[in-house]
Amino acid sequence: MKKKTVYQCKECGYISHGFLGKCPNCNSWNTLEEVEESGSTSKNRKKSNKEALRLKEVEISRDDRVLTGIEEFDRVMGGGIVRDSVSILTAKPGAGKSTLLMQVSQSLAEKGFKVLYSSGEESETQIKMRAKRILKELSENIWVYSTTSLNSVLDQVEKIDPDFIIIDSIQTFTLDEFPQRPGTPTQTMECAYKMTEVAKNINRPRMVFMIGQMTKEDQLAGVRSLEHLVDTVVLIDGDSSEDLRSLLTTKNRYGSTGEIGFFSMTEEGMVSIDNPSEYFMTKRERDSSVAGSSLSVIREGTRPIILETEALTSKSFLPYPSRISECIRREHLNTLVSILEERAGVKFMDKNIVVKTTGGIKLKEQASNLSVMVSIVSSVLNKPVPYNSVFISDVGLTGELKNVPSLEMRLKEAERMGYTKAFISKYSNIKEDNFDKLKIIKVSHISELIDLVFN
Repeated sequence: MKKKTVYQCKECGYISHGFLGKCPNCNSWNTLEEVEESGSTSKNRKKSNKEALRLKEVEISRDDRVLTGIEEFDRVMGGGIVRDSVSILTAKPGAGKSTLLMQVSQSLAEKGFKVLYSSGEESETQIKMRAKRILKELSENIWVYSTTSLNSVLDQVEKIDPDFIIIDSIQTFTLDEFPQRPGTPTQTMECAYKMTEVAKNINRPRMVFMIGQMTKEDQLAGVRSLEHLVDTVVLIDGDSSEDLRSLLTTKNRYGSTGEIGFFSMTEEGMVSIDNPSEYFMTKRERDSSVAGSSLSVIREGTRPIILETEALTSKSFLPYPSRISECIRREHLNTLVSILEERAGVKFMDKNIVVKTTGGIKLKEQASNLSVMVSIVSSVLNKPVPYNSVFISDVGLTGELKNVPSLEMRLKEAERMGYTKAFISKYSNIKEDNFDKLKIIKVSHISELIDLVFN
């Protein structure tokens, strides 16, 4: 019987029965490749011996999660790695994907788990050179295997019987049953399907982590079906020129996608930042203050973090003053400056404004708006903010201070870190009696707060 062929886009997976120079789905040029059309008939259907179970009868093991001992990693994963899960880790080149998984491998190996690190990008020698650089000692429970053939990896899985399998990266592997080259949608998805079968074997569940390459648009390379297939999609975010790395999930079937973990990239690998509140503020004496600096309490996932915002204003000699910030959108910054001008009477017509955060963390919550505005006013007036104070509130276009979610949790973190004053919205229902060492100051308007702080 003659085999039928179709043309499939290697970027988005679009299938055409005729060759096209440009993919009509993702508009990419020269991405359609000839592949065999997969067809199935009822004669080829396999009969399954597995029976359906009542939901009430399904047993859940108490030890279904494995803790690695890396606190920030376990937090992001939802409390550890699920034993029969498939996860994919993606990031820009050089962000630390292989480094982090090597450290996870060492932690699991020290707990007695067998680890197979399969790489289609590096040789065994290169893997060991990195391991010696970031690990104090090499465990006997880690095996490395350099190949681009997933069939060979599966043979090693049968031989070694590992508990934790790393595929680095999934776009470099191929299955002998398919003629396409590595990185094509067919090879990538079939390899991912095969590793899913390995992980979810009911008789021998395994933990599988696949490293995924990232496109120049900062998205996971390959078809979207790859993200739907896996249980967890983990992303490492951070500028390669800075030490800070943020670990977060865009999909997690076993936990929240709101959790975020922080790491510092060093020569010894990724170091977990277990107390971010100390990391994201400048260490200085309690009685010392600097103009242009203020503190707020943001929330990353379920965890409150004290964050320092810094602002610098300078005289502009151009018709249009600069508004510069990497931590907040320019439109958002312009909105806050407009509120200060119109509702608080602070003029910035001839002022350049630069805003940043200690550690380079992005400001995603409205709860940090008040802190940003206070730091700007502090800089333009050249008057410092008392260092024992935190500012937690959103500010409306009318200048009114507004309530923010999880306020009590934020205030508890400020009290735990030793701060004595907290400026919040007058309209919040927080009771001052709930705090022993933290004085709650409720304010209704931004102009009133500026008078309290600077006059």
